[in-house]
Amino acid sequence: MFDTLKSDINAVLERDPAARNKFEVFFLYSGFKAVRSHRKANWFFRHNFKFIARWISQRCRHKTGVEIHPGAVIGKGLFIDHGMGVVIGETTIIGDNCTIYQNVTLGGTGKDTGKRHPTLGNNVLVGSGAKVLGPFTVGDNARIAAGAVVLSEVPPNATAVGVPARVVKINGIRSETLDQIHVSDPVALALCNFEHKIDVVQKEVEKLKKSEK
Repeated sequence: MFDTLKSDINAVLERDPAARNKFEVFFLYSGFKAVRSHRKANWFFRHNFKFIARWISQRCRHKTGVEIHPGAVIGKGLFIDHGMGVVIGETTIIGDNCTIYQNVTLGGTGKDTGKRHPTLGNNVLVGSGAKVLGPFTVGDNARIAAGAVVLSEVPPNATAVGVPARVVKINGIRSETLDQIHVSDPVALALCNFEHKIDVVQKEVEKLKKSEK
């Protein structure tokens, strides 16, 4: 428990340039408080004290603006930045060292039973306002851009952008940046390259026409 708590504090210090020290994180950061409360609620939930677990989670919701169902499984090193408006559903599974920004929903679609919510791998970043809905997996090192609505699986080392989200690769390499919006889009790059080639061809055609005259 103490190792997990230490990992959660260090996650904030490593990823938030505004965080100055461990005491500030422990006493003042709403995202950290939400994760800490969830770990207590989850313990009661797993030991079949469901009412107490839910009471802790709802109390945390009113104090921090973050609603995490006590049944959700969360790995170490989760950083919820700002926190307000974050909703994490009952059957959500979150791996280690993930980052979640404000107004994110890890929820269900209302059509599924049993496992209804997403599974995030390790080192996943979910940008502000993003919605990840359904019982699929977001692979290790994946990134969900701000405002994206993800309704299907995201492979490891990929980025999902748009509404509904489409998946774009980042050369299969983990991105160390926490930039939520400036992501590589190979489709857009290919279109730009294609337009450039058309422009070159058009200029060559114009030159030939002039030479014929």
